[in-house]
Amino acid sequence: MDFKAIVSSLSPDAYQSLLDAIATGRWADGVALTEAQKDQTHQLVMAYQAYVLKSDEPYTIGPDGQMVVKSKAQMKKELSPDSIARFTHDDI
Repeated sequence: MDFKAIVSSLSPDAYQSLLDAIATGRWADGVALTEAQKDQTHQLVMAYQAYVLKSDEPYTIGPDGQMVVKSKAQMKKELSPDSIARFTHDDI
């Protein structure tokens, strides 16, 4: 099985567990991640975000492994006026 197939087969729960492990530096059972595990977990999370989530965030990792940086013009184009919540002072 190749790396892309492994990443694509990860469940959303497994992805969330990996994400939590990176954020806390520990597995769910409390055991600290080794440096090798941290590196591998980061790679898996970034690959999952690139291949599966296909995030629309301005800074992501694309399927080719390169960082994707959206320009201000691209982000403005993607945001329609209806997608932005607008409030007046009296609404708050």
